[in-house]
Amino acid sequence: MKELENYIIKYGKVVSDDILKVDNFLNHKIDIKLIKKMAECWYDEFKNKGVNKILTIEASGIALATMVADRFNVNLVFAKKSKTTNMSNNLYQAKVFSFTHQVENVISVDKKYLNKEDKILIIDDFLANGEAVSGLINLAKQAEAEVVGVGIAIEKGFQKAGDKLRSEGINLKSLAIIDRMDPLNSEIIFRK
Repeated sequence: MKELENYIIKYGKVVSDDILKVDNFLNHKIDIKLIKKMAECWYDEFKNKGVNKILTIEASGIALATMVADRFNVNLVFAKKSKTTNMSNNLYQAKVFSFTHQVENVISVDKKYLNKEDKILIIDDFLANGEAVSGLINLAKQAEAEVVGVGIAIEKGFQKAGDKLRSEGINLKSLAIIDRMDPLNSEIIFRK
């Protein structure tokens, strides 16, 4: 998505060769017009797949996934990164290591929110090492649901998780794929 790439170039900050800060439009301050256009791209890609539920992980994926759920006119479920006192013990759970936070979380979804009739579209803001997406796929498999696709805003192509998921047959649609970042020159090279 050329418009997203332009936003990344204009507003993104290359912190290191593997960290890109996009909090000015994607995951802290959110540009709603851009997010709506992103949701439209994913809708165009997956509209014929029977999507009846959107799945994401808290917290940065929620805003994106909300717009996508609205576009598909379906419910959104998000995996929680920590169990709260008001959650049941009837949960699907998976371990996920966060590249950004450098911690392992046990993500959870109440079993009543995912089931074998679901055709799930997973949405997230970044794909780095693929831990979050793999954890969400794991939750869907536990529910015997079908993952019909994965929508990612920004894929760090140099970290190879996207290549791995595609080789496993996952229908992955990343709107911007970065092949290289140079913090010294603030350069971002996108995949063609």
